Amino acid sequence: MVIAAGDPAVANKLAGFDTWMDKVVHDWNVPGIGVAIVVKDKVVLARGWGYRDYGKQAAFTARTVVPIASNTKLFTAVATGLLVEEGKLAWDEPIKKFVPSIRFHNDQLDATVTIRDMLAHRTGITRHDTIWYKSDFTRKDLFERLQDLEPKEPLRQLFLYNNMMYAGAGYIDELISGKRWEALVQERILDTLGMSSTDFSIDAMTAQADYGVPWTEQRDSFVLHQIPYYREAAGVAPAGAINSNLEDMSRWLIALMNGGKVGDRQAIPAAVLKETLAPAIALPNTALETRGWGELLNPVYGMGRWTASYRGHLVTYHGGDINGFHSQVAMAPNDGVGVVVLVIGDHCAALYNVVAYQVFERLMGLAPLTPWSQRILDVRLKGKKAGTEAREKAGAERVKDTHPAHALEDYTGEFVHPAYGVLKIEAADKGLIFDFHKIHLPLSHFHYERFDTPDDEEDGKWSVNFNTSPQGEVDRAMMSLDESEAAFTRRPAADLATRETLSLYAGNYETPTGAKIQVVLKEDGSFGVAFPGAPFQVLQPWKPRKFRVPEFSDVVVEFVVENGAVTAMKQIDPSGEYVFPRR
Repeated sequence: MVIAAGDPAVANKLAGFDTWMDKVVHDWNVPGIGVAIVVKDKVVLARGWGYRDYGKQAAFTARTVVPIASNTKLFTAVATGLLVEEGKLAWDEPIKKFVPSIRFHNDQLDATVTIRDMLAHRTGITRHDTIWYKSDFTRKDLFERLQDLEPKEPLRQLFLYNNMMYAGAGYIDELISGKRWEALVQERILDTLGMSSTDFSIDAMTAQADYGVPWTEQRDSFVLHQIPYYREAAGVAPAGAINSNLEDMSRWLIALMNGGKVGDRQAIPAAVLKETLAPAIALPNTALETRGWGELLNPVYGMGRWTASYRGHLVTYHGGDINGFHSQVAMAPNDGVGVVVLVIGDHCAALYNVVAYQVFERLMGLAPLTPWSQRILDVRLKGKKAGTEAREKAGAERVKDTHPAHALEDYTGEFVHPAYGVLKIEAADKGLIFDFHKIHLPLSHFHYERFDTPDDEEDGKWSVNFNTSPQGEVDRAMMSLDESEAAFTRRPAADLATRETLSLYAGNYETPTGAKIQVVLKEDGSFGVAFPGAPFQVLQPWKPRKFRVPEFSDVVVEFVVENGAVTAMKQIDPSGEYVFPRR
C-alpha cells in the first residue's frame, strides 16, 4: 500500500525510496522486511519487501504480523501511566508504598526504587536475561527473583538495560489493576486504537492468516535457514511479547505523534505520553566515540523509548530484538515524521536503524544522505568473518590427557541457583546431558573438571566447571552467565528439608564443656543452631541426618540416631569430630 502520491511534496521526497529498498534487500540478503511511514496523522507508505515466509515465498505485506519484541516496552510504560493517572501508582514515589510485597537485593533499594527507575533502566541492576530466557518462570516467579539480583552500580547513576524490570513492572500493573497485563493493554490501548491484529503470543499470531516466519542466515555462511520461534515469552511478556503489523503499528505511531489523539478523540492521555519522553537518564555517544559517527547524538532514555538529536532534529525511538525478528518505532515529533520498520532475519537486524535514518533524512530534507547501509553492512560482514574465525580456534586452551576427578555418574543431579533456577546434569550412553531451562545438549569432558556442550547454532555453547567439596562430592557447578559467573549448588533430596524431618532434630544439646546450645526450626522454615551471644547459624540439608554450614564448606553437622531417637549432634571438620549430646 503506497499513499505518498496523495501528497506531491511527500511523494517527491520519497522518490527512489523503493529502488533504494530493493538494493538494501539484495545487499543484506533480507528474507523479509516491512516499512510504514507516517507524516503528521497520515500513513503515506506501508508495504513489505521480500517474504513473510521465505520458504514458501509468501509476500511480506502491510498486514503481516510479526513479534515486535522490546517495542512492547512502551505499551507497558503507557499502561503503567494510565494507573498513575488514576492515582493508583506514582512515577516518583517508592514502589513499596503501593506494592508492599516488592523486594530488591537490599533495604535501601526496597525503600527507594520507583516505577520510573524500573522503566528507565536506572536501578543499577544488570540484565540477567538468562533467568527468563527459555524458562517456564511465571511473571510472579520473575518478580520474586528481583531480590536475588545484586546491583552493580548505584541507583540512578548508569543506564543498564534490564528486561527483568519490565517484567516486574508488568506484574506490578497486575497487582494494582487486578487484571492480567495482557488484558490491561488490550482493553486500555489496543482496543482504544483499533489495533485488531495485535496479540501477545506466537500461538495467537500463527492462528492469523498473514504472519511472519523466522528465517535468518547460517552464522558461518550466507545460506538462509528457518529457525524456531521464541515461544517462552509469557513470564517476561511486558518486556517484549507483543506481535503486530504495519497497519496496527501505524495506528500506534499516529497516536504517539499526536499527543495521544486519534482524530478529535483523546485515546491516550497526553500527560502519560509526555512522561514517557521525560529525560530519566543519559547515555554516552557510543557511535561517535567508538566509530566517529556523529549523526545521532546525546541519547537520553525516558520510559520505553529514547530521545536524541539526529542531525540537529529531535527524534524518539526504540528497537526490538528476539530470535529471527527485529523492529523499530521512531519519530521526529517536531517534523511530523514517523516510521515503523519490521525485519525478519537476525543478520539484518541493524536495518531497522538504516531504514529509519533514510526515511528521516529524505522527509526532513537532510542532504547529503548518509551511507548508513554500506557503513553498517561493512561492520556486519567483518563481524561475521571474525565470528567464524574465532569459532575455528575454539578449544585451543584445552590441556591434553586430563581426566575427570570423579566417575561420570557423580556429576549427575540437580544444581540450583536462587535466581537462574535449576541446572540438571543427566546421564547418557556416552557421556552427560546438559539440561537448563528448555536447552538440552550433550555435555562432554573438556579438561580437568570442565565440561562443554557443542556450539549449537540455536542455543549456543555452554561450559560448566564442577567443584568438589571438602567431603569429596561434586557439589557445585559454575557457569558464566550474563555479566558474571554463577554458582549452582547441588540440591539435596526434597524429603531432607521437610518441616517434619527437620523438627526431629530441633532441641537442646550440650557442648563437651557443658555449655548449652539449641537447634531451632523457625516459623519461616529456617533451621540452624542458636548459641547465646552468637549469630544464628543456618544448617543446610545435605544427606540423611547430615547438614552443611554455608560459611564453612569443610564443616559437616550430623545428627546421631539410636533406636529411632536423636541422641546427639556431631560437628565434623578437618580438626576432628566433636559430639554434643542431646539434653
